[in-house]
Amino acid sequence: MSSYIAKADVVITTAQVPGKTAPLLITEDTVAQMKPGSVIVDLAAESGGNCACSVAGKNVTSHGVTIIGLTNLPGTVPVNTSQMYAKNLLNLVKHLAKDGELQLDFADDITNSACVTHGGEIRNERIKEALLVVSH
Repeated sequence: MSSYIAKADVVITTAQVPGKTAPLLITEDTVAQMKPGSVIVDLAAESGGNCACSVAGKNVTSHGVTIIGLTNLPGTVPVNTSQMYAKNLLNLVKHLAKDGELQLDFADDITNSACVTHGGEIRNERIKEALLVVSH
């Protein structure tokens, strides 16, 4: 496996055995063979790590390779998801409100798709289709 890992830009390891130390999958020698700038995400870092260079709870650099030793990856997902959703909403509002004024250009695909109704008319095609199915 070392020859494949050495050629990879990103490696994600997840091997764990409940109640035991995680199996070592990536030796320091293999890390040294990887290209500088490569990344290893060791999801088993908390139980000893699948990479010899992992440090639980820390991001470290060894031989030019970044090793991410997160100990609670699932706990970090909601924060990133919320940030991404907030950024998407901000960009949508900036697209719809130029120069501080709401400007609805229904010829624009983004505006037309984001708008469900306007002026008493259902504008969104998927909503129109769904309502037709429900009414029959």
